[in-house]
Amino acid sequence: MLCPDALSQTEQDRFWMQHAITLAEKAESQGEVPVGAVLVHQNGLVAEGWNQTIQSHDPTAHAEVVALRAAGQAWQNYRLVDLTLYVTLEPCPMCASALVHARIKRLVFGAADPRTGSAGSLMNLVQHEHLNHQMAVTSGVMADQTGEMLSRFFKKRRQAQKQAREARQKP
Repeated sequence: MLCPDALSQTEQDRFWMQHAITLAEKAESQGEVPVGAVLVHQNGLVAEGWNQTIQSHDPTAHAEVVALRAAGQAWQNYRLVDLTLYVTLEPCPMCASALVHARIKRLVFGAADPRTGSAGSLMNLVQHEHLNHQMAVTSGVMADQTGEMLSRFFKKRRQAQKQAREARQKP
């Protein structure tokens, strides 16, 4: 998959974020938290991932890590220099650290995560001055859409949990 080079950086960011949103929808259809991630090099798709923690019984199978693993295999290297990661939700500390270790050049994310966000919301691991690598960050790309997707998912989950509790309490 290629993004047209004639697009502005903002349009390219929206193009790839839309692809990440499609992957987030795939995660949701599988019962996972709807987060999708895409790794891009020179406007071409290198790898993609979506949350798979529940189905794989793997707490590290966040969308970003799944995409990093696929890119490492595709490039036959654990250093993913000059890649841009597009992800629908701001990375957590685990994912932010993995991005630093992989030497990702640029991070673009949609919705901020005030509880665990590690690219500026709660903390900023991806640009921490004491780490050996920092990356450029663009936040808020299609944030309304990505944030709404997550809000809707968790609202449904809370409603289902409430209904299950009420069903257990009936005589």
